[in-house]
Amino acid sequence: MRRAGSWPGLLEVQLTAVDSALEPVGTSSKRELPPSMVDRMTLILEAFDSRGALTLEEVTCRSGLPRSTVHRILDHLVRRDWIEHASFGYCLGPRALGLGGSDTGHRRIREAAAPHLHDLAMQTGAVVHLTVLEGNEVLYLDKVGGQLASSVPSRVGGRFPAYATAAGKSILAWLEPERIDALYGTQLVPCTERTVRDHVALHQELNRIRKRRGVAFEREEAARGIGCVGVALRGVDGPVAALSLAADARSTRLEWVAPIVADTARKITRTLFPEQDRDDNLQATEKVG
Repeated sequence: MRRAGSWPGLLEVQLTAVDSALEPVGTSSKRELPPSMVDRMTLILEAFDSRGALTLEEVTCRSGLPRSTVHRILDHLVRRDWIEHASFGYCLGPRALGLGGSDTGHRRIREAAAPHLHDLAMQTGAVVHLTVLEGNEVLYLDKVGGQLASSVPSRVGGRFPAYATAAGKSILAWLEPERIDALYGTQLVPCTERTVRDHVALHQELNRIRKRRGVAFEREEAARGIGCVGVALRGVDGPVAALSLAADARSTRLEWVAPIVADTARKITRTLFPEQDRDDNLQATEKVG
């Protein structure tokens, strides 16, 4: 018999043996695991494409792997910052999102927003996103939704031109015009025939957003058939993220759901910046007095 250290792929063989031992009698022979650890990790990471947070059971179902395998690999991925484990479930971590392992700011935003995203999705039946501005694109930190989620071309960790999305425009509206011009070239690359195509039109749109107190609309500018409402989450130093709601552009009156999105954005902002909210309340009290 060969020594254990001389077997190629010994880690995969040992993991498979452990998984089989932990499965109920009669099921291990019927379940064929992917041949490598990389394949299993890939299946688990791919399970997070359509939602921001998943339970262990949901990851198990989506990946098709044994529950014991999923739990153990998730534990390793959490320790390596590829996955995060919070009170609301498992979600992609900073390394998977391309944020770098030392960045904790986005984690704080996601944790503050998570319950409100789920409430908004349940209340409206639409798809809800949480995004941040990365360079000249929006980066999707979270996505929550029902049946429409698969038809909305966004994914956690994915990116999109900020000028083509309601979330992105809601953030851009609070930046200096010079900074916006520096973010983009002389011409904006359109995503659809409705996408804004030049700086003049973009600045006009951002001015309208400011007049609406930060509410941004997008109608089939990022994807055909999809309309969105976006509102930025703003601290004293400017916008830190944005909340958006995506729905069918032809059947949804975006103006009707905009107040709900704006109210949810205020709730998340109060969670993120409680001291800012207390300062605002104090100023309001002083004005009344």
